[in-house]
Amino acid sequence: MKKGIIGKKIGMTQIFDEIGNVIPVTVIAAGPCVVSQVKTVENDGYNAIQLGYQDAKEKHLTKAEIGHFAKAGVSNKKYLKEFRLDDCAAYEVGAEVNASVFAAGDKIDVTGISKGHGYTGAIKRWNLHKLRMTHGVGPVHRQSGSMGVIDPARIFKNKKMAGQWGNEQVTVLNLNVVKVDAENNIIAVKGAIPGARGGIVFIRDSVKA
Repeated sequence: MKKGIIGKKIGMTQIFDEIGNVIPVTVIAAGPCVVSQVKTVENDGYNAIQLGYQDAKEKHLTKAEIGHFAKAGVSNKKYLKEFRLDDCAAYEVGAEVNASVFAAGDKIDVTGISKGHGYTGAIKRWNLHKLRMTHGVGPVHRQSGSMGVIDPARIFKNKKMAGQWGNEQVTVLNLNVVKVDAENNIIAVKGAIPGARGGIVFIRDSVKA
């Protein structure tokens, strides 16, 4: 059965396996989440569950959101995320979902917001080569070179230029769950995941595993 959960990135560390190999891992505080809505094929056209994460004050929510949580009979939540499942019969509104839904060895996809670097030049953003520092080339050296040719006398779309770098949704596929601490709702994932420490991430079963 497919599964998913909302969590918060704590940071990176390393752990040792049974034979002493060092494994770099990202520690995620996964849940506990509450099921705030169950969608079915009969009512909505597809099967999915909506999870809520972290309690929120009413002053930080809209009237629609407050009414949504009141109808479900659950406490107000700060973050909501929908996970499509093959069968939602195992979930009921108000049920708790914690880190125990995953186990060591599972393959997962992690979605988060990457670190934002603001408006950035082409060299830093795309790792382009600097212009020559001598022989009359200048006065600017940290900029892109030729933008194109006379014909068609325009810059093609998707040209690597300066612009906003980061602060966008990124999904890393096929990560391995190394360890699960269900008592403390902690999941250790091999490798790096998007975002800074404290960022919200969405964890689901791998779609390509």
